[in-house]
Amino acid sequence: MKHLFPLLFFCLLAACSGRPGAAVSGNLDWNLFRGEPSLSGYTATRLPEKPVLLWTYKGESRTVSSPIVKNGTTYWCDKRGGIRGVDLKGEAVFAYDLQTAVEATPMIADSMLYIGRVDGFMTAVSLSTRDTAWNYETMGQISASPNRVEFEGRQALVFGSYDNYLHCIDAQTGEALGRFESGYYLNGAAAIRNSYILFGGCDAWLRIVDSRTGIQTDSLELDAYVPASPAVREDDCYVGDYSGTIYELVLKEGKIARHRKMVSAESENGSFVSMPAVTEKALYFLSGDRYLHSINRKTGETNWKYLLKGNTGESSPLVCRDQIMVCTKTGMVSILDADSGKLLWEYDTGESITASPAVIKDHFMILTAKGTLFCFGEQ
Repeated sequence: MKHLFPLLFFCLLAACSGRPGAAVSGNLDWNLFRGEPSLSGYTATRLPEKPVLLWTYKGESRTVSSPIVKNGTTYWCDKRGGIRGVDLKGEAVFAYDLQTAVEATPMIADSMLYIGRVDGFMTAVSLSTRDTAWNYETMGQISASPNRVEFEGRQALVFGSYDNYLHCIDAQTGEALGRFESGYYLNGAAAIRNSYILFGGCDAWLRIVDSRTGIQTDSLELDAYVPASPAVREDDCYVGDYSGTIYELVLKEGKIARHRKMVSAESENGSFVSMPAVTEKALYFLSGDRYLHSINRKTGETNWKYLLKGNTGESSPLVCRDQIMVCTKTGMVSILDADSGKLLWEYDTGESITASPAVIKDHFMILTAKGTLFCFGEQ
């Protein structure tokens, strides 16, 4: 195994410890994919009690990006490279054209928006000056959102590329701090837990890198390639592969203390392309046969499963306290009771959804593949 350059990924701050809901607790920010660094799919922010559609904004191009939110303004990037910002009134307040294809979800830190591009560049765009601050070149497509770490007192980004490397760069300057070589494409985002970075790849391996040393501390070969990202809660990591299997890894000081197959594929339609969501007691996931499942994390037994009104896809379920929200490729947005699986609310957008939702105080945002942003809140 190859090591990162000396001192790579040194000293993650406690602020990026990956505590579920740590980054979102009722404010107006949802700064990165899944809301916080551990990518757990859980937030302490409550959903509106009786959601209604407040407004829609129609973008200019199709997108596979998920929405992110900063100070109430929702940002995303479309397939043509157009970055859009829409405020809580549904009015466009930001626009910038990268003039190249983009499939990744952006991330915002301070007043900078970071976005990976299909041509292999990670670009930093200043929201204040509305200009490109820097470009960092990899040798392959960047398909997922970066995650945020601290390196020697500097803000840093960590992300994968189709050049088979996990990259770490200075967030302010775009300077390369180092990289770690994997066996094949890296398609999903990396999750962060304490001082450890967890990521899966198209070589079917789940890897753990110690940010303090830059050395791989452990790895696990799965049954098939990993199309999405791992979800981490405390010392447990859950990751799905394309065969439809979900693994549970129990972590101890960067090592895999034990692991098991939490869910095994039951049919050819069981392929797993979205991320699971993890709470204290349950694991939630979408299967290719149109079901939303709830699994007891301790026993591995099924709590309940709910047949959705449409095919599932890349959109990942999100638990908001005691409720769970899920979107389908056929455009349905559903909210269920997380304990019982009882349907509480649903809405048909009429457009395909592959993005994951964003949740802020009193609102949630749904972005469709056509580039339409739906804002829901209290009436």
